[in-house]
Amino acid sequence: MAARLLKTSSMSRRTKLLHQTGLSLYNTSHGFHEEEVKKKLQQFPGGSVDLQKEDSGIGILTLNNPSKRNAFSGVMMLQLLEKVIELENWTEGRGLIVRGANNTFSSGSDLNVVKAVGTPEDGVALCMFMQNTLTRLMRLPLISVALVQGWALGGGAEFITACDFRLMTRESEIRFVHKKMGLVPSWGGATRLAGIIGSRQALKVLSGALKLDSELALNLGMVDEVLKSSDETECLKEAQEWLKQFTEGPLEVIRALKKSVSSGKELCFQEALQTERDLVGTLWGGPANLEAIASKDKATETQKAQVIAQSHRLSS
Repeated sequence: MAARLLKTSSMSRRTKLLHQTGLSLYNTSHGFHEEEVKKKLQQFPGGSVDLQKEDSGIGILTLNNPSKRNAFSGVMMLQLLEKVIELENWTEGRGLIVRGANNTFSSGSDLNVVKAVGTPEDGVALCMFMQNTLTRLMRLPLISVALVQGWALGGGAEFITACDFRLMTRESEIRFVHKKMGLVPSWGGATRLAGIIGSRQALKVLSGALKLDSELALNLGMVDEVLKSSDETECLKEAQEWLKQFTEGPLEVIRALKKSVSSGKELCFQEALQTERDLVGTLWGGPANLEAIASKDKATETQKAQVIAQSHRLSS
């Protein structure tokens, strides 16, 4: 039944992108030649992007280049795409925590990479590469949270907007410094920021290159909670506990909920409704649905029996 519903749906290309994994946002029709960009990025080593997948279905993605405040080298940009593809194929995944090593999130792009892509053509190619990677991360059927410790600057600030939620330690700072670099955000950060805090507030943050400390970020709705601890190990535990409230329950329901919300955020109203309908077709009458109904029926019967027993006691 569910397969037939999905097969008969006439979906637009944008809708298909949200249903399928492994599809690039850009291709040669957009003037994007991914292999050429990869060859150039491969020339700039340093740091790593590490992924730990736990049995609980929670992934921990760590930006690891502490000598440069976890700035993205060319190789790290390549590794990030590889890890996103790995997560796209992780069918047991429920959630994702993104963090930086050594109490710092990320200071954006390594300046060696920025200097090397000096032409407008190179800049646009790198822009499309990172927009593609972070859009695919945003569309993962995993509920994601960015754990901001220390600085999230420039591209680091853009990165956290690709996550569903953001947590900060009290002393942390988020700052979109692009204006001071004579640029606008190039990894999709401006578009996503406007969706998170509204276009008016986003314009203030970007045009003023505002320093968002934990209090201001919380008030703007940029972050969802300020953590109690600033210790690297303890705040990771806090983030895992915080995320657990959203990832507990049937795996297929968690992943379908994320897909449904992603559709509502990116698609037009009618396409989003269609996607929601298709997802219902994959769950209705399924194991989680039937188990929940049986549990409710059992609870109702127990409640009825208790009411009858109480009535008999009162009448005797």
